[in-house]
Amino acid sequence: MVRTLTLRGGARVAVVAAEWCDAFGVVTRGRVQLELRDGEPGPVLGRDAGFWLRGTGVRALRNPGRRTARVRIATPPVPNDGGTT
Repeated sequence: MVRTLTLRGGARVAVVAAEWCDAFGVVTRGRVQLELRDGEPGPVLGRDAGFWLRGTGVRALRNPGRRTARVRIATPPVPNDGGTT
């Protein structure tokens, strides 16, 4: 599944592990800063920068600028258990 995350200037969105498992993001507009689990600011990524979220210690994405930033987030499909109900 691919979705677009839009972050207005100064906005922050938490990374929920259950929803973002194995997610890969690409900054398509603006800049996005990765906020690490220990509360420290991580790197600021610009347009066309890609990043994995699994195993990186990222707890949130933040827009450090005033202009709107966009990130395309791709997550693998949820496996079908093959069972019947």
